[in-house]
Amino acid sequence: MSSKLLFRVIAISILLISASVFAQAQATRTWVSGVGDDANPCSRTAPCKTFAGAISKTATNGEINCLDPAGYGAVTITKSITIDCEDTQGSILSAGTTGIIINITSGTDTRKAVNIRGLTINGAGTGLHGIRIIEATTVVVEDTVIDNVTQNGITLENSVSIGTRLVVSRSTLRNIVGTAISATSFGAAQVMVSNSLITGNGIGVSVNGDSTVRISGNVITNNLTGLLRTLRGAQIISFQNNTIDGNGTNGTSSSTVALQ
Repeated sequence: MSSKLLFRVIAISILLISASVFAQAQATRTWVSGVGDDANPCSRTAPCKTFAGAISKTATNGEINCLDPAGYGAVTITKSITIDCEDTQGSILSAGTTGIIINITSGTDTRKAVNIRGLTINGAGTGLHGIRIIEATTVVVEDTVIDNVTQNGITLENSVSIGTRLVVSRSTLRNIVGTAISATSFGAAQVMVSNSLITGNGIGVSVNGDSTVRISGNVITNNLTGLLRTLRGAQIISFQNNTIDGNGTNGTSSSTVALQ
């Protein structure tokens, strides 16, 4: 075997071993703590300090949990994952930036699903978006507060027609200069907003293109505009149990569904 060929074989072997070690290093469940360190393995006894530090050590379809109340920093999500800080007051202070960007493009990630639970995202008056969804199949946001951002609270803006499903439940979106929940996806996205408070924003719920937003059990008040539909077949379907009042312009749903 020539020295050049031998060198190539050795190099490939090192890469394969490194990839194997990296894959094994990723845990299904990781933890973050206000007193953690991103050099740690993100285990319960040696947690990381930020979501950005933990996500690289968390396997696809895995979960990041918060051990204590703290600010865990903005994060870009590029794989299916759950971030769950329920009951621990986990937060993101996103001054000057976007709190969470979701952009899953890998062909090997078949689910392209993200769950966000129990977070507070505070833009501190200069933050851009709370949660920006560029590409994903399913995003679920539960028990989350998004406050004081300059563009949108949750914005769904897929550039490919994959029909994203967005679920927002038991959440508060307030003091947002732009739109609290904005569905501008290229594909026919399906959005469900339930049992949430949407107040003090430029627009409460906005949908355009071919997307559909269903709303149930929400209070939408003190926004400049409550509901807004624009372009093509955009729909807002109300389950007739929402309170939409006290906005500069309340807006109207495209249709209603009787409770059963």
